Amino acid sequence: MVDQKTMNLTLFLLAPGYHFDSWRLPGSRAEELGQFGLVRDIAQKAESAKIDAVFFGDVVSLAKEVGTINVRTSGFNEPITTLSALSAVTKNIGLIGTMSTTYGDPYVTARLLNGLDNISGGRAGWNIVTSGQGNENFGMDEHPEPAVRYHRAHEFVKIAQELWDSWSDDAVVTDRENGVWADIEKIRPINHEGELFKVMGPLNMRRSPQGRPVLFQAGSSG
Repeated sequence: MVDQKTMNLTLFLLAPGYHFDSWRLPGSRAEELGQFGLVRDIAQKAESAKIDAVFFGDVVSLAKEVGTINVRTSGFNEPITTLSALSAVTKNIGLIGTMSTTYGDPYVTARLLNGLDNISGGRAGWNIVTSGQGNENFGMDEHPEPAVRYHRAHEFVKIAQELWDSWSDDAVVTDRENGVWADIEKIRPINHEGELFKVMGPLNMRRSPQGRPVLFQAGSSG
């Protein structure tokens, strides 16, 4: 039997285009950057082309250059909001969003990704980054060094995974006769008390179709 190998194709949904000045071309849709219609059309075309997933990068501060805004790397579309909207206008394509472990919270992040996985029918993915900028918006005088950021990220991701697992697959029983929607014995606190975080849990949301959204890391610089 021939050994069949597969390759998963993901579209990095960079709305301004990959050429730095492509948005300036006549007929471009630059006026729509940051609006839903543009990314909706791209995602639907990607799905029609049988691409496996669309992927949003993200930054948590305004990317500036001398005298102007860096159009390519500014955060035009907050990933979770946009991907949630895309889940309603697509059927099969994976939905991967970037969320920062340096400038985020593990409980909130776990909830958002669990919610995206639920409403999309099990299509959510998390691109884990530690961010390359943004300290000025989060009460920090300096951006943490890479070793500090990755140390935090390790515990952060561990908590998110524990929270996703805090509901058993069969916790929701929907027992109308006895008035029991979910079996409390199958919903467990995580009681995480680590070096950087203290999170009791459990997650206040039902387990999502995948159980755990798929984890990604797009590059080593994040």
